[in-house]
Amino acid sequence: MRNLFLALVLLASSFLFSSPAHAVLKIDITRGNAEPMPIALPNLPGSPIGQQIIDVVSADLERSGLFKPIPQQSFIEQISAQTGTPRFGDWRQISAQALVTGSVTDSGGDKVKVTFRLWDVYGEEQIAGKEYNTYKNNWRRIAHIMADAIYSRLTGESGYFDSRIVYVAESGPDTHRIKRLAIMDQDGENHKFLTDGRVLVLTPRFSPNSQEILYLSYAGAQPRVYLRDLQTGREESLGTFEGMSFAPRFSNDGNSIVMSIAHEGSTQIYKMDLRSRQLIKITSGNAIDTSPCYSPDGSQIVFNSDRGGSQQLYAMDANGNNIHRISFGDGKYGTPVWSPRGDLIAFTKMSGGQFYIGVMRPDGSGERLLTQSYLDEGPSWSPNGRVIIFNRQQPNSYGKMGATRLYTVDLTGYNLREVVTPMDASDPAWSPLLPL
Repeated sequence: MRNLFLALVLLASSFLFSSPAHAVLKIDITRGNAEPMPIALPNLPGSPIGQQIIDVVSADLERSGLFKPIPQQSFIEQISAQTGTPRFGDWRQISAQALVTGSVTDSGGDKVKVTFRLWDVYGEEQIAGKEYNTYKNNWRRIAHIMADAIYSRLTGESGYFDSRIVYVAESGPDTHRIKRLAIMDQDGENHKFLTDGRVLVLTPRFSPNSQEILYLSYAGAQPRVYLRDLQTGREESLGTFEGMSFAPRFSNDGNSIVMSIAHEGSTQIYKMDLRSRQLIKITSGNAIDTSPCYSPDGSQIVFNSDRGGSQQLYAMDANGNNIHRISFGDGKYGTPVWSPRGDLIAFTKMSGGQFYIGVMRPDGSGERLLTQSYLDEGPSWSPNGRVIIFNRQQPNSYGKMGATRLYTVDLTGYNLREVVTPMDASDPAWSPLLPL
């Protein structure tokens, strides 16, 4: 795969890098609603793909809600391959706070070198610079990596653009719904189907290395959890159990999974070692315990359960000890997902005939609702723990259920964006950053 070449020769080496102690250009994302930073993004001279790269970088940064790319037609200085230090006064005149320059150089054959520099316009200094060597047809991924580098330098947090989304693509009438696994870049590009729709599939989930997924398949006589290698396409069932297995998730190290198994009227949470295939029961009783998710350090599991009479969120030690309820608001709670940073848990809430995507601290405090609609559900975190993807369905003009679409929302709750897909979409899962 060409990504293997990228891993070997993509050199994200700093060059002419400067970050003096007095440099202060930075977005304060701790505020409730940060004002987007005006940033100038001229095309990278030297190759036609320079414009394509900048178009993707600009779209990534704008979609985050933290940056405001300045229209290129307003640029006074025209950046060329020979441009060294830019004329900062020209960029201040159009209110740019940050500026990106660079170039694309043919390295022979189908390889290129892409360089960029990030400038503090008011501080009149370079604050970042990197160089990438790769295949020409990897230009889109290079653009996402560049956007991550810019985002990281200007926010102080890791980026999330060099990542993928796996989801369930839906088509057909309600009486004969076809559901296929599909995968795409986080911006909806490079879309492809992983299954052909002959078998119903649900709840795909990424491994920590982004190269495998777990999902529920209705192949065979009984629904069960499958593991699929995204590089080879090889898939296998994780076993046939006494009851239906579903709602799988990887552990933080990728060596084991947690899932639910329904049998004889109760649904309990189990852990499976992926090497030995040893199965250990974690919860017990007559309740419905499901949607388990590990904390990033692997020490705890959050899940939803009706053990208290209504569907609520609970947390426990990874071995099943110390089970305690953490949700106490009005309504029902489900599909909890721990943030990659460990500071928050996202969830679906059902209350007053409406659905919400919200977050709370691991102890249940600080609940905040980020979205509200007729049906919002299935949250999944971006790799940096700042953005959540979920699916939304609204009634159509005839009062029936309409299209199901994917949306993202950041932790402020203000930046709501649709992620465009070729057809109806549900059960999204966001990958970690892709390995270099």
